[in-house]
Amino acid sequence: MDLRLSGKVAVVTGASKGIGLAIVSTLLAEGVRVVAASRGSSEELEALAGPDLVHVAADLMEPDAPGLVVARAAEEFGGLDILVNNAGGRPPGVTLPRSSFFEANDDDWRAVFEFNLFSVVRAVRAAVPLMLRRGGGSIVNVSSANGRQPSPMNVDYGAAKAGMNNLAKALSEEFGPQGVRVNTVSPGPVLTPWWTEKGGAADVIAAMAGSDHDSVLNKVAPEMMRLTTGRLVDPQEVADVVALLASPRSASTTGADFVVDGGLLKAV
Repeated sequence: MDLRLSGKVAVVTGASKGIGLAIVSTLLAEGVRVVAASRGSSEELEALAGPDLVHVAADLMEPDAPGLVVARAAEEFGGLDILVNNAGGRPPGVTLPRSSFFEANDDDWRAVFEFNLFSVVRAVRAAVPLMLRRGGGSIVNVSSANGRQPSPMNVDYGAAKAGMNNLAKALSEEFGPQGVRVNTVSPGPVLTPWWTEKGGAADVIAAMAGSDHDSVLNKVAPEMMRLTTGRLVDPQEVADVVALLASPRSASTTGADFVVDGGLLKAV
């Protein structure tokens, strides 16, 4: 299916690995010109190098950074059609998951909200005027199933993502009539470096459960979270939904939240 994305311009944050890398690769394959933002590059992102890809090194917790990243799209490619707010998760120096509300102090909460919500607010603030100049656009915020299912594990992160979901609804109401669609994608546990890297979620849970890294990824975590599919989500499965929402094929879809969670959420 032709997603009718060829020639569009996109900004993707958190682009060097995991879900963000899969999104960048997918959009490039659809003919999109992409500004990819992340703190640093990666071998995988560099392998995608070409005239349609610009990498911007940015720490999105810096207040000016989201706006500067969005501005590069106009500088490099003349405007902006798509914004994918994918950067999120644990801020630098923070260990997740946490198992209790009392494990996070005020500074921890501020850091999680800066990274997972305030950076999105700032990116949208910069992106919407550019989109309006082109008659519209698509904003896709990568949220989390934790934003819909409260839990004592990572309560600060879940609260930030719930705020993102509310933000998307509000933005869709204000700017939808002007052609800017805003949607969220809510992944469950995804097989990314957040889980797999040394000291990541798999190692933290292994220590809690008296297990080991590989057993957590393949058995303990899927069983603990009662995943219907019995496995963690593949990043490409999230990227495919993001690409569809970015596409004019989804012209009547706005203010929606698409769950890609392996069956984590059980409520209707």
